[in-house]
Amino acid sequence: MRVHLHALFGKQDSTRKAGSMSTIRIVGIALIFAGALGLAYGGFSYTKATHQAKLGPIELAVTERQTVNVPVWAGIGAIVIGGALVLVGARKE
Repeated sequence: MRVHLHALFGKQDSTRKAGSMSTIRIVGIALIFAGALGLAYGGFSYTKATHQAKLGPIELAVTERQTVNVPVWAGIGAIVIGGALVLVGARKE
């Protein structure tokens, strides 16, 4: 009975390791994609809504546009790290 349980647990561990390797590859691909977008666009912007005053039915809201610049070194670093993760994930499988 114990041998059968050990075989079963060993099988689960090997599928767990294979699943983590595919996760590493997915993270690597996401980093490559994010790094390429960072290099292509140089940053991104978003709109932030803040509510400053609310008097009964009257509400004053202010929207601000925030810009985040992505440095070139960060985009290149994300591509390099992502490539390394993809290669490590491919070697482990």
